[in-house]
Amino acid sequence: MKDIIYINRKTGQKETEIVKGPKTMNYVYNKRLGQIGLRLLFKRKVFSMYGGWVMNQNKSTKKIDEFLKVNEMDMSQFVIPNGGYKNFNDFFYRKLQPNKRPIGKGLVSPADGKVVAFKTIGCCMDFYVKDCTFNLNTFLKDKHLAKKYEGGSMMVIRLAPADYHRFHFPADGIPSETKKIKGYYYSVSPIALKQNMRIFLENKREYSTLKTKEFGDILLCDVGATLTGSIIQTYTPNQSVSKGQEKGHFAFGGSTVVVLFEKGKVTIDKDLLENTQKGYETTLEMGETIGSSVKLK
Repeated sequence: MKDIIYINRKTGQKETEIVKGPKTMNYVYNKRLGQIGLRLLFKRKVFSMYGGWVMNQNKSTKKIDEFLKVNEMDMSQFVIPNGGYKNFNDFFYRKLQPNKRPIGKGLVSPADGKVVAFKTIGCCMDFYVKDCTFNLNTFLKDKHLAKKYEGGSMMVIRLAPADYHRFHFPADGIPSETKKIKGYYYSVSPIALKQNMRIFLENKREYSTLKTKEFGDILLCDVGATLTGSIIQTYTPNQSVSKGQEKGHFAFGGSTVVVLFEKGKVTIDKDLLENTQKGYETTLEMGETIGSSVKLK
């Protein structure tokens, strides 16, 4: 397997991602027997539900120290409850301390993670290796909504297990109710995604539309993955929200946030587009500026 190289946005330098369990992931996604196991078990809801149940048990706190050590995590930005976390999931969707993440100008990232950004949705063919057709009708299960975002821009923010797993609103606006789409629980690891972008079209996902004055209607889609048994929405639909306000969180597992913009409404930051064109993801933190309104250009 080739190393997963990404761009650290703060330094501009290339770095190598430490992919946990690469042998297992390669076996599951690249070997015939592994793919049989994937179809029969790993993508199924029951497998992820069991994983979520395990991580909700009190004794799962024993896994936290090892997780911190292996992933070399800095916890200085996060809230640590008095008496510690009650289980691994409580730690997994930990909250940020107030004012630890400044909210930037313009459009901001809704999550921590590694992003690929496309000026038009069809450009994803330049990044994903094969089977890269991104079909909006299939993704949204709504032909009228798919038509609305046809020719628009797209960002895919991939959250690794060690990342902060709460997601937020990228702009001021009014969010719609959440629509849920049933699906499987394929991994969203870089190994899996590079092999097949159809994961986004087949995994469990739920989306809402954020109506904004500056950026049009932004569609925010939260995508589940292997061992991500739950996507929890914490916002109140149809009430005004502020940029950077929490929208929800993922329970244990890797996850993804897909953001769609209407055609001609948003200009995504140049460095994110250029890195994607070169085949690299770019690191982002929630609240970091990712674009601007076309009207401001």
